[in-house]
Parts: sequence; structure tokens; C-alpha cells
Amino acid sequence: MDRIEELRVFVAVADLRGFAQAGRRLSISPAQVSKLIARLEDRLNSRLFNRTTRDVSLTDEGRALHARARVLVEEYDQLERSAQETAKPRGLLKVSAPISFGMQLGPTLLDFASTYPDVALDVSFTDRLVNLVDEGFDAAVRISTLRDSSLIARKLANVQAATIAAPQYLAKRGTPQKPDDLRAHEAILDLNMADPHIWVFGTGSKRLDVRVSGRLRFGNPYISLAAARAGFGIARVPDFVAPNNLKNGELVRLLEKYEPAAPVTMYVVYPHTRHLASKVRVFVDFLVERYVKSNAENA
Repeated sequence: MDRIEELRVFVAVADLRGFAQAGRRLSISPAQVSKLIARLEDRLNSRLFNRTTRDVSLTDEGRALHARARVLVEEYDQLERSAQETAKPRGLLKVSAPISFGMQLGPTLLDFASTYPDVALDVSFTDRLVNLVDEGFDAAVRISTLRDSSLIARKLANVQAATIAAPQYLAKRGTPQKPDDLRAHEAILDLNMADPHIWVFGTGSKRLDVRVSGRLRFGNPYISLAAARAGFGIARVPDFVAPNNLKNGELVRLLEKYEPAAPVTMYVVYPHTRHLASKVRVFVDFLVERYVKSNAENA
């Protein structure tokens, strides 16, 4: 790394008062942070930080350097951003997305490819939570509660659960009127859920966890939907999977008034970085515009 990167790490450590915190901001390991700080101190022949097991603080020499280093790093970043804004989006864009959302995302990806012909797409559909930095992904679509604070997230849409069954199944087994009635039914289990045997209804003080059981278990909501359509039981899938089947009467939506009031959110996420590559910026903006506009039209 060059000298500006040493100063960037120095500023991050000084701002956040910690090597691990600086590493998370810059998407590098604490060991690499320590190495760069040591290199800078050796080159300047000065100790820049007082280190204890609980805290990191600037020395007098470190305080003298900090203000000027921050200005220098900010000016350098602004220079790069200015150049980036004029750069045409190009190069390889590596993206991860859930398998369950693949059929919905596909047309959007093709529209993006048509709009930006100089951007090559490498899209992996997996329900595994990939590590964007370690595995070299530029961005990911995630349907979950976000826990990784090292990522920047842009909301795309809310995703509600839909409890569904075929009319022929309900004619034989009866229609559940309340969540507890599901205990007596054959459930088609979704292996993507944290606990496939627990279906959650309601929220807050009205939350109800219902234990269900069934002989069919799938790690794909489209197969769960197909099994429900064939009359094997009751399935619970993301609502974007089933609209056509509900509309044409092949499936019936159940217990809708009991579904959680706070749906899961779908995001596009990407790592913190000192400047955002134009290919990533236009991709994120493209998704946000597409899905926010779609949600507004369907509201």
C-alpha cells in the first residue's frame, strides 16, 4: 500500500479509537491495520498512538499529524470521486442474490445489462450468506434483518409471508381459521427458515409461534409452492412467489389477517469503501429505482 493508504488507516484509527473498528470501516483485518500503523510510525520515526488493552489514544505527535492527515485524505478522496463521476460504468460486476428471488430478479438484470453494455455481470444465486469482501462480491441482494454493520444497505421492498394451500387440499382437510389450527394439518416445510417447524404469526405481545409438521421439506420456495399446488399440504412462502397462482385460483391464501405486521425487508448491500465504483453505483441506483417504483405503483 502507498503512503496515502497509511494515512487513511491512521485517520480511521484516530477517529474510531481502535484498530479493530478501523479495520471494519476499511474492510481490512486488524493485523493489517497494525502493520500499516507500524510502518507509518517507523517511516516518521514517531510514536503516534498510546496503546492499552482497552483504549487507543493519540500522542502529541499523533495529534499534530491527525488534522493535516484528515484534510489530505479527504482531498485525495474527493479527487478520486470527481474522476469516478466522469468515468463510464464498465468492468466486471459480481453480485450475489437469493435463489428464491432469482426468477423475479432475472428480468431486471437483463434490463440493466441492456442499459450498461460495458458492464459484465457475474451473478451467483445462493441462499448462503456470502462474505462480500472476502469473496470479492461488489454487491448482494438480501432478504433478511441486517446484522452486518460493515455494509451499506439500500432498501428495495418489504417481503411478506404468504400461507397458501390448494382448494383440493382444503376440501379434504378443512380450512384453518386461526394459526393454532395448523397443528392438525400437513405442512410443507421451508428449509430456508431459521426453524422450519416454527411458523410465526402476529407481532409484539400478539406474536404466536406455531409448531407445524410435515413429510415434505424443501430449500426452495418455488418447489414448496408446486407441492402446495399439487395438494400435498399447506406452505408458507414469500409473497412474491405466489401472486399468479393466487390470482388464477390454483392456490388460496390463508390466515392473512394473522401475518406479522412487520414484514422482512429486501435490501441491496455493498461494502463500505472510500469511493464507490461507477458500475456499483449505477447498479444499486438501478435496483432502487426499479423496485421502489414498482412498489409505489402496486400500493
